[in-house]
Amino acid sequence: MLKPQRLKPGDAAAVVSLSHGMLGEPAFLHKYDIAKYRLEAEFGLRVKAMPNALRGVDYLYRHPEARAQDMMDAFRDPEIRAVFCAIGGDDAIRLLPYIDFDVLRQNPKIFTGFSDTTVNHLMLYKAGIVSYYGLSVMCDIAEYGGINEYTRPLVENMLFHPTPTLEIPCSGFCCYEADRIRWSEEKQNIPTPRFPNGRYEILQGTGRVTGELLGGCIDTFVYLIGTPLWPSLDDWRGKLLLLETSEENMPEDVLAWLLRNLMAQGVLDVIRGIVVGKPAFRERLESYKDVYRRVVGFEAGRPELPILYNVNVGHAYPIGLFPLGLPYEIDCGRRSLTLLEPATV
Repeated sequence: MLKPQRLKPGDAAAVVSLSHGMLGEPAFLHKYDIAKYRLEAEFGLRVKAMPNALRGVDYLYRHPEARAQDMMDAFRDPEIRAVFCAIGGDDAIRLLPYIDFDVLRQNPKIFTGFSDTTVNHLMLYKAGIVSYYGLSVMCDIAEYGGINEYTRPLVENMLFHPTPTLEIPCSGFCCYEADRIRWSEEKQNIPTPRFPNGRYEILQGTGRVTGELLGGCIDTFVYLIGTPLWPSLDDWRGKLLLLETSEENMPEDVLAWLLRNLMAQGVLDVIRGIVVGKPAFRERLESYKDVYRRVVGFEAGRPELPILYNVNVGHAYPIGLFPLGLPYEIDCGRRSLTLLEPATV
């Protein structure tokens, strides 16, 4: 896997809307302004929105080729060093016919986002490029009250000043979906509420396991399976599987169905461990544990497979940043997750 270059002050960064177009709607344009100001004033980057990024919901829904054009042009542009996704959505898969994988492969650069952006991460995986799961423009960079003290150091220690190894801690605070501040210009000075957060948990397994991280938002798997983007069984072999659930509040039986599909494909037979994101809803925090133990431990017959739970990734708040395609270690005894290589070069 090719690693992108780290970021330096003066580097150019692009903002793209590859799924939902809400960043361009009048009610949310202030989010772009906040993100642009922070990336420039606090990180020293030069930020530009790609031509279609702010064209709004209806236009971008009707023109997936325009979204793909922004992605391709951002990767072609030799001045751009990072590409930040605005937000997720539910139809990034519609960009697939317009993607030139040779262009991606020849122009490795930092790419961030989560949720439906799982699709775009798998495009980069197919091209052999390390990408960075997390850090969307609207949710994280433009967080009301400032980029929080959990997310910021991980961004700095991966994208700007990469360290030889990096332990990714569990956040001491959290917020659930029902308690979030709804976005509006009038509320932009109200910080996100915070509640105590527990430690990482080990649902099953012992010892230490290592493997490259691969996966994303499990909600997106239903329209990825069977496409050229879905990793083969050999791609999954030896990996740590990253799984997180969206703000759609997935019922336990649907989570079980999706895990059973991974079991039927043989994915659960060949991976070395699972990294599970903290659910966005309080009521799922305990009940999802039972689903993982039942499907992975009993139905798939892998009670020894380490499952690290309550990880700050994806739709949990706050979230970290997780390079895909790089090796990590799960230490069950310490209940820790460590990136084993510098995230960028």
